[in-house]
Formats: sequence, C-alpha cells, structure tokens
Amino acid sequence: MKTTVKSLEGSRQGLFIDGAFVAPSSGLYVPSYDPTTAEPWYEFAQGDAADVDSAVRSAKAAFVNPAWRRMTQTERGKLVRRLGELVLENADELAMIECRDNGKLLKEMRAQMRAIPDSYLYFAGMADKLLGETIPVNKLDSLNFNLREPLGVIGMIIPWNSPMMMLTGTLAPCLAIGNTIVVKPSEHATASSLALAELAIEAGIPPGVINVVSGDGATTGEALTRHPGITKYVFTGSTFTGRKIAGNAAHNLVPCQMELGGKSPHVIFSDVDIDRAVNGVVSGVFAAAGQTCVAGSRCFVEQPIYNRFVEALVERTRRIKVGHPQVEVTDIGPIALASQLAKVEDYVGSGVREGAKVAIGGRKPQNGELARGWYFEPTVLVEARNDMRFMREEIFGPVVGIVPFKTEEEMIELANDTEYGLASGIWTKDIDRAMRFARNIDAGTVWINTYRSAAYMSANGGMKNSGYGRRGGFEVMREFSRLKNVLIDYSGAMQDPFVIRLR
Repeated sequence: MKTTVKSLEGSRQGLFIDGAFVAPSSGLYVPSYDPTTAEPWYEFAQGDAADVDSAVRSAKAAFVNPAWRRMTQTERGKLVRRLGELVLENADELAMIECRDNGKLLKEMRAQMRAIPDSYLYFAGMADKLLGETIPVNKLDSLNFNLREPLGVIGMIIPWNSPMMMLTGTLAPCLAIGNTIVVKPSEHATASSLALAELAIEAGIPPGVINVVSGDGATTGEALTRHPGITKYVFTGSTFTGRKIAGNAAHNLVPCQMELGGKSPHVIFSDVDIDRAVNGVVSGVFAAAGQTCVAGSRCFVEQPIYNRFVEALVERTRRIKVGHPQVEVTDIGPIALASQLAKVEDYVGSGVREGAKVAIGGRKPQNGELARGWYFEPTVLVEARNDMRFMREEIFGPVVGIVPFKTEEEMIELANDTEYGLASGIWTKDIDRAMRFARNIDAGTVWINTYRSAAYMSANGGMKNSGYGRRGGFEVMREFSRLKNVLIDYSGAMQDPFVIRLR
C-alpha cells in the first residue's frame, strides 16, 4: 500500500479511476481536517460530473471485460479473500489513516481493521454459492430455471464515521457477485477509501472494477446519483440526503439500498444488574463519541430503579476519559467535524431550554489541547420527555436522554414513538418480556442484554425513515444480484402457434 499517513501529510490526493490516480478535471483540491487540531493535514480532489462520468465508464468497461466478466466465481472469491488479507497486512496503517481523518480512537480502529478481513473472507466463500433454482412447470419436456447474475455498476456513497467498515459491508459481496463499483467517500474522510482501491489492484482485481471519486455531495454526489450508467445505489447517511438520492435515482428507475438516520430506544427494566445495564448504555451511546447511526440515545428506565440507574450512569460517565484518539487510555475522542460539534451543542441547548437537566457533561472541554479540537463531554440529560427536540432528532454525538416509564405497554408506545426504526435494545431477565419487545418494536435490529454487537453474518437494516434494504449475511448477495428466468423446450415438437390445446 503506497498511501500512508506519512505520504498523506501535506499531500494532494487524486481520484482513483481505471486502476490509477488521476487529477480532477477541475484542478480543484479541498483540505481534509484533523479533528484533534482543527487543522488541515492533506487535500483531496474535488470531482465533478466529468470525473464521475469517467469513473462510471471505466466501471462499465470493466464489467463487460472478459478479465472480470468471464472470471469463474471461485477465482473471484480468491481475489476477495486476497483483498481481505492485504487489509490485515496493512491494518495498523489503515487504522492510523482513519484515526487522523475522523478522530476515531486508534485502538478501536486497529481492532476494526483486524476484524474487517473476516468479512472479506466470509463473502469470498459466498462467491461460488449464489445458487439458482429449477422450477416445475405444467408442461412436459421443459426445463424452467432461474439464474443469479451481477447487476452491473454499483454507486456507493460512504459516510465519514466508519468509512472502511461501511464500505466493506457492500464492497465485499458486490465483488464476490461480479459487480463493479464507483465509490464516493465522504468529503470529511476520504483517505482510507483511496488506500483500499490501491490494495484492490495489489490483490489482482482488474483496473476499473473499483473506482473512487472524491468530492462533496452537492457536486460529486449529485452527478453520481443522476448518472444513467449506475444500476443500483448504496447510501449510508442522513434521512434528508437519502430522500434526495432516492429522488435522483428514481429518474433513471434505479433502485437503492439505504441505511439512514436512527434514534434508537434503549430500555432498562428493574430486574437487571444495574451496573451491567449502565455499561450497555455507555457502550451504546458514548462509544465512538456517539457518532453511530445505531446510538441508543433515548434511554427508557423502569420507574422503580430510575434514580439508582441515573446515579450509576452519571458515576460511570464521570470516569470516561475524553482525550486524544491516539492515546491508549482515551475512551472518547473528538467529534469528526466542526459543523457536527455545533449541532451537538445546539441539541443539548435545546434540551435544556425545553426543561431537561444536565446531570453530567453538556459542554466542550476547556482544558489545554482538548480546547483546540472538536471535543465534547459525554452528556446525560435527565427529566427528559420523548417529545423534546433532542429526543426526536438524531444528534450523532455523545448525548443521551433518560425517561422513566411505569408499564411495559407504556414503554413500547414510547419506544415506537419515533420516525426512525434502525436499532433497539432491552435489558431484562424476563425472556417472555424480551421476546414481546422483539416482536413489538419497530426496528430492524433488536439487542437483548447487549448493545452495538455487530455480526456481518446477519442481515441488518432499517424500517420507517431509517431506510430500506439489507446488508450482511446471505441476504446482501440477493440485494446486489438480479434474477433471470430461463425456460427451455427440449421436446423437439412442432406446434401450430394458432392452435390452442385445452388441458
């Protein structure tokens, strides 16, 4: 891998099209900022419609190129596996790149980069297991069957909070199936997608199969989502942007797979071990500085333990170490963007104005180096209500609101009273109650006595305004392949087309 933190520092990074880095047609480059210092550390290319068109043409040519199109499924699987091996070999460097780009903890990114290759291995094994099926028909001497084929060129728009992980979730199965890809990474975290494209060439994946066009949403993203050469879109991000992308895609009758916003309920019943549940809430909303779409930012606690739970949560939150993401003892790093930090501050302010109380946190750290960067204290708001703005809208920061409830029926009503439906969690020793929750909650993922436990072997996705389509497991192989029906008459008989035979 040629792209390293050292090579990125102070550099200009081009677009990756047809297996090589190229300059943007506009000649424009944009700074990428290190969240720990709020200072630029490299520049990425600002792609435009001409660059997007070039990337899509490259992907279309690669899709029909026999070097990719005629490759056996087993051989494709080997290349996907090799790409995963290269990610593992370069895990430390990739981890450092993402740490610098979005402020995620270095120790978390190292663990993530060592886990990501397992996903490539899993989908590499799927490459020669995407089976068709034979279908009976009411006609003798006929063979009726379905084929599964790649879709074509997939347009992927990747978020800034976990670029490599989010890209891998759809890139690996798309490659295993035989699709080609045009990626638009977030303009706030571009470098790891470019590095991965380099690794794909090193793995032996033909040029043009993976292309990366960097740039902002208004120019690059708009051009990509309107391009007639794309056969399906993948998007992870806000519901607002998802609606715009779906509208653009609909003009070309192109389907989408979307993971959008979330405002996930985290429910605590009085029969639990309070300390264990507190750790679950901390993991669910403060890990990654709350910058995750499944964050359990609405916490409902059964009335009998409400005060004890809040006290325990505040005490546990007080021990969280906010600091530089490269320091081993740090628990929470910075917010990735200055604009996102401003949003977090605004949501906390609105909660207070509507009557919530800050039990702990609620502001930027004021000391030394932390004051320079985009940091925010882990924040617990009590005396919250489900109708408050900060409880209705996605914050994407380390903020949780605590609401008491009295009955299971009230809890279900509160938990489902949201426009979102991405994830949910419940802590209880009552298996009957847990199963009722799993059945009645409007969410694509339900965690019971755990939270943010991801598994690439499982299909996951959202309901309501949290999006549609599924990623993970075998289901994603169906998402990014198409079904073709074939019927063969092998009777050899001649039939008059105008003679109708009754059964």
